[in-house]
Amino acid sequence: MSCENCKIRARYDEDPKSLVGRIWRFHIGFCPGWKRYFRSLPEEKREELRKKYNL
Repeated sequence: MSCENCKIRARYDEDPKSLVGRIWRFHIGFCPGWKRYFRSLPEEKREELRKKYNL
């Protein structure tokens, strides 16, 4: 999936308060691709992402 290697996601990881990072975080709230990617992950990986991205 492209979500794993997303350049915008990497920007969020570098600086969550940047404009691009904030847009990415807002975007994952409704993005069907992100939701599909998230559901495809094993439960332990989902839990890591929940903590990391405050989901």
